[in-house]
Amino acid sequence: MYQRKIPIDYSCGLSIAMEVVGSKWKFCILDEISKGATRPRDLVKEINGISKRVLQNQLKELEMHDLLGKIVYSEVPLRVEYYLTPAGETLMPLIAAVNKWGEGYAPRLKEILEGEPTTVPV
Repeated sequence: MYQRKIPIDYSCGLSIAMEVVGSKWKFCILDEISKGATRPRDLVKEINGISKRVLQNQLKELEMHDLLGKIVYSEVPLRVEYYLTPAGETLMPLIAAVNKWGEGYAPRLKEILEGEPTTVPV
């Protein structure tokens, strides 16, 4: 079994949050599932740039942390659907706030990354 080199600090809320949702894709996955994309192939279509392998790993971690639940239908071919658990639902206001901040900050980030000079009031 995997042994962590640095133990989780359970008294620090930020450490816990970063352990559970601290990745490039988890907020995007949770947001898309909250909008109704429940099957892995739909998530790959909706989340620009995510690979199937990374998606599967992230879904597995989100399920392990009880933010997602999974329904497996015994059909041929096998069908799997994901849904937000009550714990996952509690993250949606945070995800909405982060999304709103990101949309507001996008023009500034574009200026920074594209090297355009920014106007600084004197």
